[in-house]
Amino acid sequence: MYRFLRTPRWWGINVFVLLAIPFCVFMGTWQLGKFEEKVDSHRAAEERPDPSSARAEALDSLLPVDTETSGRIARADGRYGEQFMVPGRDLDGRSGAYVLTLLKTDGGRALPVVRGWLPDGAKAPAPPAGRVTVEGALQASESPGSKGVRTGGGLPEGQLGMISAAALVNVVTDDVYDAWITLTHSPAGLTPVPATAPAGTGLDLKAFQNLGYTAEWFVFAGFVVFMWFRLLRRELEASRDAALGL
Repeated sequence: MYRFLRTPRWWGINVFVLLAIPFCVFMGTWQLGKFEEKVDSHRAAEERPDPSSARAEALDSLLPVDTETSGRIARADGRYGEQFMVPGRDLDGRSGAYVLTLLKTDGGRALPVVRGWLPDGAKAPAPPAGRVTVEGALQASESPGSKGVRTGGGLPEGQLGMISAAALVNVVTDDVYDAWITLTHSPAGLTPVPATAPAGTGLDLKAFQNLGYTAEWFVFAGFVVFMWFRLLRRELEASRDAALGL
């Protein structure tokens, strides 16, 4: 009655099932692992101490910026140089801009420093002259997909769409750090800009998509098993009918 299982057609079906089920289980487990990684990263970010009370560390010791060092308090020495405005940055529901000033460090490289936030129309105060020591939350360079980044159209001179070495390379001559800091305590007239969570550490829609994909892959595995048993039952019924001359 089960001799049909030896036919080439059923050999192909069985091989497909034996390959499809482990593959679906593997992909489902992998997607579940990605979701768990994001949950762990989110929990670690929430448990991280308040940056304002953390001890400042030398800038170079925290580079390159990753999920562990993003948001840590970095310290750098140097002299302020060129200053730019980064428009389109909302804070507490108000529209405004970041005041970005380049700090020429003792090592010769320029560090982008967000000294604070201003509402639209306000004039940015000039940076202090002479040698300064700055402390602020370390942040990774922004990308075109980052929240608040302006990518369309040209900007007036003295303005930047995003904070990154790629955006600054065409407007300054100094070698620029591929990172930036936002001051813990802004000077008078500016509002401190809070540090943002490292990319990929929040439980956003993409994280829950991984969980949805996990369920889909396990459903696919169950569907393969269901269809195999359904085909087997149909083949058995056809064999019985043939044996009875129906």
